Amino acid sequence: MLTDDGVPVEAVYEPCTAGAGAPGDEAFERQAAAPAIVVAHGFTGSADRPAVRRAARVFARRAAVVTFSFRGHGRSGGRSTVGDREVLDLAAAVAWARELGHSRVVTVGFSMGGSVVLRHGALHTAESVAGQAPVRVPARAGRTGSAEAHADAVVSVSAPARWYYRGTAPMRRLHWVVTRPSGRLVGRYGLRTRIATADWDPVPLSPVAAVPLIAPAPLLLVHGDRDPYFPLDHPRMLAEAAGPGGAELWLERGMGHAENAADDALLARIADWATAAPRAWPIMES
Repeated sequence: MLTDDGVPVEAVYEPCTAGAGAPGDEAFERQAAAPAIVVAHGFTGSADRPAVRRAARVFARRAAVVTFSFRGHGRSGGRSTVGDREVLDLAAAVAWARELGHSRVVTVGFSMGGSVVLRHGALHTAESVAGQAPVRVPARAGRTGSAEAHADAVVSVSAPARWYYRGTAPMRRLHWVVTRPSGRLVGRYGLRTRIATADWDPVPLSPVAAVPLIAPAPLLLVHGDRDPYFPLDHPRMLAEAAGPGGAELWLERGMGHAENAADDALLARIADWATAAPRAWPIMES
């Protein structure tokens, strides 16, 4: 794929494994009309990392799946901006899923990818009229008004609520990797992640500021109570920002951080939610 700012991004399309058929078959045509899940990995991840591939396999039992590597990761070009310009990578992946025939697309992001799906959901409108397909609307409040790249529902897993958080040891180490020349060398050669040297200018919309702009698209927030990066005040702050009925919050007992900590049972529950897109949002602790 090629992003709007010209960065080549590697991506993988996997058809739904339930009732799949060959091109031209009736089953194949039915699948093209089925939902697609676009997976946004965490920082230092990529489309071919085992945790991402495992998530794709579980999701593919219920929907078609697009996985991709953010800029600066895997075989994608460019350098990582740690959640800023990555929203363009996600938009390209969502648009590709629609070009493949999927009229309904759900974004599922983990950690950094979780913050990206929130910003993408805020910047790309998903308004619909009387249940019809989403329509293009005038840009406002930082939205692009792009119907082709919008998400019909958003799932954010292990995402931060605010930028520049250094309240845990893992986040202090991550900031060293991102901000120091020696840290970026570790990122490039140790973590296989190429990181941009420039500071954010301007600072992108924060996740907590993005959440209220996602409606009317359904929003699911998932967070583990043993997350070593972001404590539980982060998901609770996001849920509160969404307002009454604006998001469903799952607080998962015993879960750590992002895609590496999400087991198959949780991934299956996320896929069920993504393909059903419920409209009731209770707080759940499991």
